[in-house]
Amino acid sequence: MMTLPLEPGVRACYSDNGNGLRIHWLEAGDPRPETPMIVLLHGFPELAFSWRHQLNALAQAGFYVVAPDQRGYGRTTGWIAEADTDLGTFRMDNLVRDVLGLVQALGRTSVHAVVGHDFGAHVAAWCALIRPDVFRSLAMLATPFTGPPPFRLGAPDAPDLRSRQLAEALAGLSALERPRKHYQLYYSGPDANAEMHAARQGLHEFLRGYYYLKSAQGADERPEPLPDLTAQSLARLPTYYVMDADVGMSETVARSLAQRELRPSPWLSDEALCVYSQEFGRTGFQGGLLWYRAATSRELQQGLQLYAGLTIDVPSCFIAGEQDWGVHMLPGALDAMHRDACSRLVSSRFIADAGHWVQQEKPEAVNAALLDFLNRGC
Repeated sequence: MMTLPLEPGVRACYSDNGNGLRIHWLEAGDPRPETPMIVLLHGFPELAFSWRHQLNALAQAGFYVVAPDQRGYGRTTGWIAEADTDLGTFRMDNLVRDVLGLVQALGRTSVHAVVGHDFGAHVAAWCALIRPDVFRSLAMLATPFTGPPPFRLGAPDAPDLRSRQLAEALAGLSALERPRKHYQLYYSGPDANAEMHAARQGLHEFLRGYYYLKSAQGADERPEPLPDLTAQSLARLPTYYVMDADVGMSETVARSLAQRELRPSPWLSDEALCVYSQEFGRTGFQGGLLWYRAATSRELQQGLQLYAGLTIDVPSCFIAGEQDWGVHMLPGALDAMHRDACSRLVSSRFIADAGHWVQQEKPEAVNAALLDFLNRGC
């Protein structure tokens, strides 16, 4: 494996987490018990390395900062890279257990803040929802959290109105004049890993294009909330979210870039891109894709109804790039986070000239926003 290009003061570590994994994580700061701890959780397709700009910045502010490769990613081992593996190990409350195991392995009983980006924001939110005694505050980047799946007394198996609308909208995509499909359903299917891993443009260039398109640099227009939850509204999203029905993600990226000049990235160096392409070249994408398969499993989502009605009651904040379509990918999600999911949402901040990879695109602004939140006594 390649040596990670880490800043001085950032350390790479390994430990068993008591939940079947040997976790690899990056850390910075004083690990002594009296130093408040922050846990940083990445999304897809990312790694602990995605927090490289936050580790030292938060450590220099007096925190012990830990960023793991989560289950299915990077140099963490113990998970099975097979499409037909037990999806229960990728259920959201088991991903929370992975984080709890790491916290315990580090000799801690509480975490000052759990911070997540993209899918990692969901894991962080569930950490704060299920174990607020351990995770004392929460920062979500890029992806709003709308709460646990509802449980209807007398009809626990019947979908609620919102779920029915979403199912109808997703099904309706294939019937549009230009047939479409939702990327999460594609990621949950059997072909995504092989199609992306063996991308015709090469894995390195596929990832370069994917990161570019979802950044501010690749945005065609300023994102805005969709009017309603229908197939016609969802079809307004960029094709990396609502894809043409006949192609995979690597071809979607290739088509999207065909009429563009792919300029050098101001935020993702070739050295950093090599980390992603070499790590995903080695592991494939299946581990991360199993998160999507678990999230779209009706059976596993019904299991999470155990937490229906719970809210996140620790201090929380939301940070996103102004050019990130992902914030609006699910109509009404941002409002639901404010109204229903988080009872102590301190702030929502939108970072100018940043897209989906907000903590990498604009690290100084994100670090300032995080420190402002963390220093409010949360």
